Amino acid sequence: MNENLFASFITPMMFGLPLVTLIVLFPSLLFPTSNRLINNRLISLQQWMLQLVSKQMMSIHNTKGQTWALMLMSLILFIGSTNLLGLLPHSFTPTTQLSMNLGMAIPLWAGAVITGFRNKTKASLAHFLPQGTPTPLIPMLVIIETISLFIQPVALAVRLTANITAGHLLIHLIGGATLALMSINTTTALITFIILILLTVLEFAVAMIQAYVFTLLVSLYLHDNT
Repeated sequence: MNENLFASFITPMMFGLPLVTLIVLFPSLLFPTSNRLINNRLISLQQWMLQLVSKQMMSIHNTKGQTWALMLMSLILFIGSTNLLGLLPHSFTPTTQLSMNLGMAIPLWAGAVITGFRNKTKASLAHFLPQGTPTPLIPMLVIIETISLFIQPVALAVRLTANITAGHLLIHLIGGATLALMSINTTTALITFIILILLTVLEFAVAMIQAYVFTLLVSLYLHDNT
């Protein structure tokens, strides 16, 4: 209980060097490529889930939007696997760092917006000024729409950071409370431990859902610009 509540969010260091790069690259080892004619159950399950998600996510896109399929599938795999690995004891979750999430959100958002201005210049500019707007409100609406456009990547990054961080903090707090109650009241400690298990199961679901939501919103931004 004396440990700092935010100690698990501090970037791990070794010999004065940050280990974030190794941690970020580690999830790629969990998705091996099979060279066999018949895949095993793990790879078959992985391919089935990828096909299911890609079919659902890319069905709304045209030909230009579907060229982003590999990028979006890689994104959801990376975020999902990173979130799940962060639930392991004494592990570090890179997606709790706002800087990393902004590093993912801003380039993808910028790519989608630039694609829209290249392929649909008039339609993209029309979003800044809805049809039928009264003349006195034009400057205000242009400013509001511009702010709402630039706030999209920030909202993407903050949503992912807040959800993952909140879940880790709850697990840390309830786990500490369970340890403290074991020497005071066994019954209450048992109830708290059951709550901790249920919360951990919920966090596994949240880890996958947040990866899906992040990728889906990027896909929707892309759909609006292609």
